[in-house]
Order: sequence, then C-alpha cells, then structure tokens
Amino acid sequence: MLAAPWTIRSLPDRSGIEILDQTRLPHEVVTVLLPNASAVAAGIRTMQVRGAPLIGVTAAWGIALALRDDPSDAALDQAAALLRAQRPTAVNLGWAIDRVVTAVRPLDVEQRADAAWNLAVAITAEDGATNEAIGRHGVALIEAAAARKPDGEPVHILTHCNAGVLACTAWGTATAPIYRAHAAGIAVHVWVDETRPRNQGAALTAWELGQAGIPHTVIVDNAGGHLMQRGLVDLCLVGADRVAGNGDVANKIGTYLKALAAHDTGVPFHVAMPTSTIDRTLADGTAIPIEARDPAEVLQVFGWHDHARIVVDVAPPGARAANPGFDVTPARLVTGFITERGRCAATRPALDTLLGETP
Repeated sequence: MLAAPWTIRSLPDRSGIEILDQTRLPHEVVTVLLPNASAVAAGIRTMQVRGAPLIGVTAAWGIALALRDDPSDAALDQAAALLRAQRPTAVNLGWAIDRVVTAVRPLDVEQRADAAWNLAVAITAEDGATNEAIGRHGVALIEAAAARKPDGEPVHILTHCNAGVLACTAWGTATAPIYRAHAAGIAVHVWVDETRPRNQGAALTAWELGQAGIPHTVIVDNAGGHLMQRGLVDLCLVGADRVAGNGDVANKIGTYLKALAAHDTGVPFHVAMPTSTIDRTLADGTAIPIEARDPAEVLQVFGWHDHARIVVDVAPPGARAANPGFDVTPARLVTGFITERGRCAATRPALDTLLGETP
C-alpha cells in the first residue's frame, strides 16, 4: 500500500541516517547518507527531506547525531539553533527539536547521546502510528462520500502539494485516508495539483499514488476551481505545516485559493495533520512565519530529458520573481481537521476539546 519502503532510517552503527532523496524523484530513487547534524540541516534546507512531519523526525535525528559527536551543552544548543533555522514555517521542526532538547538537557553528559538516539527512534515510530490513526479517522469521510455516489463511480478527491508517505515516515497525512479507502475496496480517484513552483504534486504525490495503484490525474494548479464548479470534486484533503490556535492553516502556497473555491462550490475542505502541527502559542494565522524561497524556483522549471535532470528558463532574462512558500487559509474556510486523536471542527473550542487542554 505504501509507495516507498521508507523515507528515513538510522544505521545500526550510528554512523548516520539514510534518507530517500526527494529532489531526485520521480525519475530516480536515490538514497543519501547524512553522517552528522550539519548534513541533516543541509538535507532539510535543500528539501532532500520535506513535509512537516518528516522534517520534525529528521531534526530529531540531527540532534542525536550532534550529541553522538559532542554531548556538551554548547554542542546541544548549537545543533538546535542550526536545525531550527532551516525551515521557518513547519512547526514540527521546532516541536521535535524542543522535545529532544528538553529530554536530554537534565541528563548527565555521558547519558545524552543514548537518550537522544532512543528518543529519535521513538519519534520516528510515533509518526507512523500517528498517520495510521489519521487514516482510520479520516476514511469515514470517504466512505460517506462513496455512499452518496452511484454504484461504481469513484469518490473524486482533490489534494494539493504532497502530504503523503514522502512527507512522513508512513501513510502520509492527507493521503492516509485515501490509502485506507483504497485498501478497503472503495473506488477513489485523486485530482493531483501539480503544485508549482516545485511540483511536489506532479512529481511526488503522483509517483506515490502510481506506486500504490490508486487512480489519479495531474492537473495544473488553477484547474481545481473549474473541476469543483463542474461537480467533479467530492472533497478536498490537504495537509498542514502549522495550525494556529484559532484553526487558521498554513500550507503550501495555493491552498488558500483551493479553500476559497471549495467554500464557494460547497465542496468539503478537510485538513489532515498530527496534533504536533497545532501551534497554540499563535493566536491566529497572521503570526505564522511564511518562508520566502529562492526566486529561481519560479523563473525556472526542472525536468528530465535523455536520462538527465535539466533546468529550463521560463521567464525572460532579467525578470524578477517572488516566491512565498506557503499561504494561510482562514479557519472559516476549513470544514474540519483530521488528526490522530479524531476529527474536529476548525475552531478554537474544538481544538481545545480535542487536545484536552486549556490555553
């Protein structure tokens, strides 16, 4: 069912971690060894590993590798600062770093390396279990949509960016309900937004779904609203990089426009994410930091020709580009959240109840 056997794994001798290099997909399946915290930071920055949950898992391993080499307070603080600086929007990065730092700082120096390594192992395993639970809670939405369809007609699901196995350690977030529905014999079809400028949908989500044998169609980003108007989308499922305390959602640039179109056409718009993606230190989405990425990603496209990766200019020489990596979808446009703890409305009281806490 899963498109990739693994996205990240540790080496038994603790010489490093291996990752599936996502910059080479879908045309090459290449693994890369990251031997230390600096290499882990570079892997996150260059998007060899990407997706909020996987970034967090990878950062936990980065701290573990740093303490393997030097368990001092200075090395711990240096590694945490280095890793935290790589991607500002995905809250799972800081969540995982803080979790490891908080656990190991009170320990004797000689105990830190083993403790950090064991915690990274646990965080990796937890991610897979969390996403499996997201799938269990979310599949009911697809089952309900299927019950309303004529016999044999698939449930049409639109997704944006890649919130699949490649963004996690297993199952994915937005794709977890899709994988579970497909395994249960429910006919599904996925509209895959290409997700410019890095084309995570066309390159990664389409690759995943193809590996899993799930019918899908790649579309340009601006086609989603048209399909919704024509009644060709039954529900939208997307992931999230950060959710503010009031339910505002930061996700890949273009998500807001999909939510607007879904709201206008009455298509349910659900966000799937682990509860670690909820940042209740932020009152609303206006405080979410938005990563500004390299303008070259907009001015050029990457492709594959004659067994080689090529870069093609799409804009005239001297053209300028802006490249915000994410946008914020207001909670009022979100039908609901799917988490490992269950589903809830996109409101502050509903999130408080889900988390069993008070702000």
